[in-house]
Amino acid sequence: MNKMISAIIRKRPHFLVVALLIQVISLMAIGFLVITQSFIELSVFEWSITQSLLAGFLAYHLRMPKWWILIHLGFMPLVIITLALNISPLWYLFLFICLMLVYGKTYKTRVPLYLSSQQVNKVLKSRLPKRKHFSFLDLGSGCGGLVSRLAKAHKNGLFYGIEAAPIPFLISKLRNIFTSSSCKISWGDFWQQDFSHYDVVYAYLSPVPMETLWHKVRKEMRPGSLLISNTFQIPGVAPDEIIELNDFSNSTLYLWKIKM
Repeated sequence: MNKMISAIIRKRPHFLVVALLIQVISLMAIGFLVITQSFIELSVFEWSITQSLLAGFLAYHLRMPKWWILIHLGFMPLVIITLALNISPLWYLFLFICLMLVYGKTYKTRVPLYLSSQQVNKVLKSRLPKRKHFSFLDLGSGCGGLVSRLAKAHKNGLFYGIEAAPIPFLISKLRNIFTSSSCKISWGDFWQQDFSHYDVVYAYLSPVPMETLWHKVRKEMRPGSLLISNTFQIPGVAPDEIIELNDFSNSTLYLWKIKM
């Protein structure tokens, strides 16, 4: 088992492959235990809990994100419960479609939907230029609340949001129909955007893409421009300023001034 885990870590496959392997390995281990022993008598649901604990243990040692560990802990028991309830398969299809519409290609980007708090809005208002004209880009702008509020407070700025998940994009477009033309929401992939057009880039992503984001920022953003990350730091790069927030998630803003 340890050799198999070490091999998975060394090869660094896609995280979905790792998640699938964890479920398969833990199922095989529990299945082998059920077949080869007779002194432990558990119900199917109790065995599913045992399998989920093993899967969670493997996910922890493979250093998967915390939310994936929780998924492994709950996956098999929930499967058993839903099978026992005899729910129509159409409901699973409906739920899957809803998740895709809300979260988009999270399975690929590994960036879930995060909503910035009012505290973030207040801090950014105080940090953005008061008179100088500037442009602001929100990477994965969600429902568009942040750029909409900032555009109302800063008439000297142009605010852009880019979102790839269908429902958040639709919500953001609807909420900005009657707002100023200084706030624009676009559908697409922010990795395809040229950051050289913006003075401030705001990101609320996840730990996974931060190193890649930094390479893009260093390559494209102009000297003197500003990168702001909510909660997630760039590995090995000390921020120029750290602002701790007293919001619902106790988040922190990290600011990097782009140098030559």
